Amino acid sequence: METNHRLHKELPPLVEHTKDYLYVIIGAAIIAIGFNVFLLPNQIASGGVSGISIILEHIFGWKPGIVQYSFNIPLFISGIIFLGAKFGAKSLLGTLVLPAVVLLTAGVEPWTTNPLLGSIFGGMMVGLGLGIAFRGGGSTGGTDLAAQIITKYTGLSLGKSVLLLDGLIVISAAVVFDIEKALYALIGLFVTTKTIDIVQLGFSQSKMIYIITNKQDEIRDAIYKEIDRGVTKLPAFGGYTNKERPILMVVAYQTEFTKLKHIIKMIDPAAFVIVSDAYEVLGEGFKRN
Repeated sequence: METNHRLHKELPPLVEHTKDYLYVIIGAAIIAIGFNVFLLPNQIASGGVSGISIILEHIFGWKPGIVQYSFNIPLFISGIIFLGAKFGAKSLLGTLVLPAVVLLTAGVEPWTTNPLLGSIFGGMMVGLGLGIAFRGGGSTGGTDLAAQIITKYTGLSLGKSVLLLDGLIVISAAVVFDIEKALYALIGLFVTTKTIDIVQLGFSQSKMIYIITNKQDEIRDAIYKEIDRGVTKLPAFGGYTNKERPILMVVAYQTEFTKLKHIIKMIDPAAFVIVSDAYEVLGEGFKRN
């Protein structure tokens, strides 16, 4: 019994690590397929090593998968040298799998030859793949590592370093191809960033509501009774009066928000209400962790 109990305790971490590696592999594969069916045939160089490989394929005819290997592996080694061995096996896995799948799927027919559709759906697939890889705790290497090195030695923020590198690639696309292709590349880059956010955070299904009112007890009791949600009272002071003015905080599903807003309006039309999206809520009445 003791041995079985110990195995039961040790199994979840193993399953968790296996799942993380699968996330990285699946994410890298999605990026590679999106690259071959959307970005490459439409010459959408929307940043990263993938964008560099599209430009070099057009100029010299070099295979994108080989170009990606030739950039990703030295960048990974440079990351270890300049930033320390913090990237781990999962990032190395993504660095190796992505170009491999690009080479394996090189013969797949393009899914569209419309550059607008290519930039939108290519950006979506890249964002989806990156988001999945990030959820597995890995990455697909590339210019993100170069951006981290630039950040460390120049003092630029990581966001500015990424923007600098991707901007140079998009400008290169404008020179090698034309301005229109560069504009499509910017669309693809924008869609990628938004898709990553969706994969990482999900679609918001809940709202976080802050209520400043002179009728706290009435509103609190109505929320308990009408929509069965807990209310947290946060200590606060008015900036002008310097008097204590607690804030009520409520988290509710979007389907409950209209009713909640109606309750507040009926009890105190002068109440000050702040509403924001809550992308992930864990706990009683919501998703269990």
